[in-house]
Amino acid sequence: MDILYASPRLEFSLWDQQDPQLAHTLWGNPQVTQFITADGIMTPEQIDERLKKEIQQYQRCGLQYHPVFLREGGAFIGVCGLRPYGIGADIFELGVHLLPDYWHAGYAQEAARRTIDRAFSLLGCQAVFAGHNPKNTASRALLLRLGFVYDHDEFYSPTGLYHPSYFLWRSAYQGK
Repeated sequence: MDILYASPRLEFSLWDQQDPQLAHTLWGNPQVTQFITADGIMTPEQIDERLKKEIQQYQRCGLQYHPVFLREGGAFIGVCGLRPYGIGADIFELGVHLLPDYWHAGYAQEAARRTIDRAFSLLGCQAVFAGHNPKNTASRALLLRLGFVYDHDEFYSPTGLYHPSYFLWRSAYQGK
């Protein structure tokens, strides 16, 4: 596994065609997908397609939701990364999906903060966008802790819901 970047407790890698088991472990877990899809479930075919999409997106634009591992012990804990948002080339969308065993330990905040730092310092991003399922109060709290500001509700077709949506602008980011 090649490490793309790291934080104090985490290492970020790249998806590879050899990683279907990791993708199935994450997106096959209904606790993870409960807020990602309308019925809370991703089929094996949908997971394979998601993995393929992440790999192709990285090849096309250098962005993906990166697999994240613990630096100590190497356990796979989920994904965190960026993808293009809308038509602006300088706004990226942040996403974090962690396995339940790693919730409530500060990993989501650490992963998101490191990814945001990278977006602003290395990738030249002007703003980071993020949205969350309206039922996911933990994601809302995370975004507010990171300094995101609510902007609007945006329709998210995989859930069929309008998701509260936020921006974090480079000019306002303090690297908290």
